Amino acid sequence: MRRARLFAVGGAHMDRRGRVRGPHVPEASNPGTMREEVGGGAFNAARTAVRRGISVSLMSLRGGDAAGERVAEAIEEAGIEDFSAIFLDRATPSYTAILTEGGDLITGLADMGLYEIGFARQLRRRKIRDGLAEADAVLCDANVPAEAIELLAEVSRGKPFFALAISPAKALRLAPVLGSLSCLFMNRREACALAGLPMDSRPRQAAQRLADMGLRAGIISAGGDPALCLDNGRLFEVAPPESRIADVTGAGDALAGASIAALMRGYGLAEAAREGMAAAKLALESENAAPDFDEDGFGAALALVPPGRALD
Repeated sequence: MRRARLFAVGGAHMDRRGRVRGPHVPEASNPGTMREEVGGGAFNAARTAVRRGISVSLMSLRGGDAAGERVAEAIEEAGIEDFSAIFLDRATPSYTAILTEGGDLITGLADMGLYEIGFARQLRRRKIRDGLAEADAVLCDANVPAEAIELLAEVSRGKPFFALAISPAKALRLAPVLGSLSCLFMNRREACALAGLPMDSRPRQAAQRLADMGLRAGIISAGGDPALCLDNGRLFEVAPPESRIADVTGAGDALAGASIAALMRGYGLAEAAREGMAAAKLALESENAAPDFDEDGFGAALALVPPGRALD
């Protein structure tokens, strides 16, 4: 039986995470540890989708350096078909996060200049167009520039089209295609930025504004608080299960990957969001940006996620 196929476009790069040892002291040298692995929004979500039974192809950009070789190896090891372009004279993009001892984000640094110059041109290649044509659904993250996102929405017309907001600044790139999206995955700050609201606005207010802007479906994650889900004008919440937090990096990507896999299998948004919450729990409890899990482990996590609660 043919597995459903997802074509993902966006980040696949080096993720570096520094963890402070002891209380964080701003504007000072802090003792801690640094580790790195291959990550990126689209790649992390793709890895989770593969683990949930979806066949995935990925198109990203990387340099002709040692970091680029590591990215290529990680994509192959994940069982993902690699459509990425290699720029021999460029450095592979990277993201560096500094975390508290408890795993919360202090600050992040995105060195991703390559992503700004190459995506639109690559989307016009025949090989990429053929890959998109064969896919059952498309995922895009907002590491992709606005011009390329709009082009991707155009060539993906007629297929489910999902998106990851990535950051408050980059989320704005998705504004022109909100009406084309099947589901948008974002956190509260990203939703507020895209909706043009103050960062301390309530998720419900952001969801209603985004619906007015044309968004049909979306999931707004909120850390340890319930995620707010928008489904064709209806709002409901899905509460996260209790988690032992090892690292917050990649939890939102895991939520997106598992939710997309469920939607591609025909689930409604309420049940897909529960699957996303289960994957996010496993990511939070893992040192890796994309957690390893088997069917039993996922089922155990899913059993801890309560049913969605409709909002008036």
